[in-house]
Amino acid sequence: MNDAAAETPTDHRIAPDHTVPADLSADAFLPDALLETLRERAVTHDRENTFPEQDLADLRDRGYLRLLVPTELGGLGGSLLQASRIQRRLAQAAPATALSMNMHLVVTGAALHAHRLGADSGRVILEDAADDRLFAFGISEAGNEAMLFDSSSSAEPQDDGGYRVTGTKIFTSLAPVWDRLVVHGRDTGAAEDDPRLVFGLLERTDAVEVKDDWDTHGMRASQSRTTRLHQAPVTADRVITTTGVGPNQDPFVMGIFGAFELLIASVYTGIAERAIQVGAQVATTRRSVTRGIVHADDPDIRWRLADAAIGVDGAVLQIEKVMADLDALGTGQSGPGLTDHGPRWFLHFSGVKSRASETAIAAVDQVLRASGGSHYFRRSELERLSRDVRAGMYHPSDEESVHASYAKALLGEVGSER
Repeated sequence: MNDAAAETPTDHRIAPDHTVPADLSADAFLPDALLETLRERAVTHDRENTFPEQDLADLRDRGYLRLLVPTELGGLGGSLLQASRIQRRLAQAAPATALSMNMHLVVTGAALHAHRLGADSGRVILEDAADDRLFAFGISEAGNEAMLFDSSSSAEPQDDGGYRVTGTKIFTSLAPVWDRLVVHGRDTGAAEDDPRLVFGLLERTDAVEVKDDWDTHGMRASQSRTTRLHQAPVTADRVITTTGVGPNQDPFVMGIFGAFELLIASVYTGIAERAIQVGAQVATTRRSVTRGIVHADDPDIRWRLADAAIGVDGAVLQIEKVMADLDALGTGQSGPGLTDHGPRWFLHFSGVKSRASETAIAAVDQVLRASGGSHYFRRSELERLSRDVRAGMYHPSDEESVHASYAKALLGEVGSER
């Protein structure tokens, strides 16, 4: 095991801080001065491939870890829609920091969804988050295309009602700093004809090995390292839920799926929004020597930037619509403009993520094409954004999975009777 895995986490609990904003609008929660500081740091962390510890400290002081915890449990009482807007804004300054913090918000967002529906499964998460504990997400496994709905890790039942989990998790963002890790594994004690999955919380022990193997094209500061579990203990009071293998409507699992897909979409959309801002600034100052005009007056440049903005506007509207619907499902709200998507919830979660991520990549590419060769250099913010945005293609649900799901909804299983 590596030494870092066995370290005792720092006690991050804080008293209520006067810097925590009462206004949860994105602009108030992340003021311009803080964003500029985060943007400056992002350059260094990208270059040095390091985790942004000071970003995390600043966000803690703003109450970020308690954002999705209900006020009655000691949190800020934010909604998933508010979290989405805040994440888009954070991604405009520090994409890898936003991606990292996404994982905490996915876990607490799933717990919030379960809590809203009356399930006790997420309460321990919300209470820990109210106590300023940082959560990470250990679900992804190499070759496991089923993701949440199956696992190549094993969960061995213990006499005390807990489990020992063994397996390898990949892309574990926040790897150097998390306090709690959500994992899943197949219950080795389940009947062969009724396979079961266990979802639980781990703390750092020497049974948790965090590899120092994150050296990537983009999103470098997220430090989403490989995590190996060697009979890592999940105590009985840290078992979140158990489900069957395969798609299911468990409130916590549905919350994970929805929060993950929509918050991922929010981060990549935020990157594209920032790229468009930068592209517009470049166009108003860059001149064509041959034609003697600023590029903001060049019809081709105008078309490319407008094309990027059109696509990103559409992505924002989709994310906000489905986020508002998910908030309403959890709170029992109904009325004009709100939709319970029934059996199509998971399709819409993955569809929005797919469309938003692909739109963001296309938008950043349009901005690059409009902005000239100087932005191919590493000193350019657009160059960094162009690398960071491409990580979106690797996040679940990937394009193949989304298309397979939609094809199944339209046409049924391959080979089924017609």
